[in-house]
Amino acid sequence: MSTPRSVSLSRRGVLAAGGAVGIGALLAACGGGKDSGSQGNVKGGAWSFTDDRKKKVSLDHTPQRIVAFTGTAAALYDFGIDKQVVGVFGPTTLKDGKPDPQAGDIDVDRLTVIGNTYNQFAVEKYAGLNPDLLITNMFEPNALWFVPDESKDKITKLAETVAIAASRTPLVKIIERYAELAQSLGADLKAKKVTDAKARFEKAAAELRKAAKSNPVRVLACSGSADLFYASNPGISADIMYFKSLGVDIIVPDNLDKGGYFENLSWENADKYPADVLLLDNRTSTLQPKDLAAKPAWNKLPAVKAGQVTGWSSEPRFSYAGAAPLMEELAKVIQNAKKVA
Repeated sequence: MSTPRSVSLSRRGVLAAGGAVGIGALLAACGGGKDSGSQGNVKGGAWSFTDDRKKKVSLDHTPQRIVAFTGTAAALYDFGIDKQVVGVFGPTTLKDGKPDPQAGDIDVDRLTVIGNTYNQFAVEKYAGLNPDLLITNMFEPNALWFVPDESKDKITKLAETVAIAASRTPLVKIIERYAELAQSLGADLKAKKVTDAKARFEKAAAELRKAAKSNPVRVLACSGSADLFYASNPGISADIMYFKSLGVDIIVPDNLDKGGYFENLSWENADKYPADVLLLDNRTSTLQPKDLAAKPAWNKLPAVKAGQVTGWSSEPRFSYAGAAPLMEELAKVIQNAKKVA
């Protein structure tokens, strides 16, 4: 069983790569990473970007060998950054080999996968890619998402790092930051693919606002595990924060965990917050309706009885193309929902 991100951030483990054998040699081969003389197809002049740690990251060329968190790579792809990304880490492929939903539209087959689950990060494989930049999300200050604490020092010596804040900020603001980053890497934000996606996003936001106003049902964003039912906080999660700003009546839990992401409820108390619609965390690491059907407490929830449960991408793809379908679907669900709680 996997856990929501507020818990995952504190988890500890060992490298899936099997330790640090050969790391010293690889570090030496890469010149310590940050001053490596071998950069492959170097393009343009000096490059810099100030990330959400307020850290100015500078290179003498536009990065050409990027390794990124899977969702990050997917967002950059939507803005036009493709071949520069050579590797990914995070949920990339499912057990059947198909792309994980977080991979979006990227071609996972052409990429080197450094790790497919939390706390998996093959440092030797990463070093072998001779990266010049690592990009990931940041849910907590200075915490590089899906970069294991145990090997962080080794990893950050191999290449510069960029972190984009992914919580406590409305979805649209994070998308704008990704657009800025993609543009710095060479993306054309005026390309039809990007402008069409932005127009679709804006239309979807308007549709969601209209649906929320015309049918003000109560919505709970939640996640299920074997032992606990998690009620999510719209004051932290970027997407539901944005949905709430559009007028969606998102329930705000009143007894949050230390991280502020969720209220952890026993299944006996899963009905604490009466909701007409459930937004259920649809990450592959969480329990889905078919898994929860055996729990009597789940089946008693009014929204479940009414069939008013829809998937929630609790780690959304921070691009216009990635976010628009989420709002379109939610608008339809809200428009058709009945008040049952």
